[in-house]
Amino acid sequence: MDVLGSVAIGALEFGEVFVIFTNIDVLGELDFAAAALLFALANICFSLADMIVGHADRLPTYLRQGTLDAFLLRPLPVLAQLITSDLSLRRLGRTAVAVVVLGVALPLNDISWGPDKVALLALAVVAGTAIFAALFVCAAAVQFWLVEGSEFSNSFTYGGSYASQYPASIFALPVRVLFTFVVPAAFVAYLPTLALLDLAGPPGLPAWLGWCSPVMAVVIWGVALTGWRAGLRHYTGAGS
Repeated sequence: MDVLGSVAIGALEFGEVFVIFTNIDVLGELDFAAAALLFALANICFSLADMIVGHADRLPTYLRQGTLDAFLLRPLPVLAQLITSDLSLRRLGRTAVAVVVLGVALPLNDISWGPDKVALLALAVVAGTAIFAALFVCAAAVQFWLVEGSEFSNSFTYGGSYASQYPASIFALPVRVLFTFVVPAAFVAYLPTLALLDLAGPPGLPAWLGWCSPVMAVVIWGVALTGWRAGLRHYTGAGS
């Protein structure tokens, strides 16, 4: 039932994109085939990161219950224990929907395939997954200072996932900057899609930035690990 629910969520989100394109032909310089490619890349990356690292969003519960103290007693990295404490395979249902959409979208788009484009597609999946995984760690890190702050942090993780499914050019400038350089959702799928399709991109977001997704993944992981270490040092234990 969990897997079917995950499939249904993925199908409903793609249905939203389909309904939009029944009313318009182009959204943010992308037609339906390009938007489907964008949707597929964004959802593959997010669902894989959610399956591997998404359990970190349970940290507020561990903090309230004092369960995190048990992690601290073991001679293993706390973050590694937190990530590996659960592996939710039900999220593969959403991955399956995205893979099917990707398989349909790739032939529909006029892509000049070559070794560079194959490498770009593979890099986009790996780097996009790493970016979302780092965002989950960032969201977990701020929980050391917030009280019941999971919904606040989810607005950046799950909100970033939703924003990554659409062209960044449709957003107002402040939102575009937020979801490109603060929460780097545009680097997950939008910019790689522009590079794959050889599109120029909107002002301020040239297509060549699609090749910089691995660099952004390294940067955001640096921020995530720095914040995590600071939060862990700030933690005083369930018994203070």
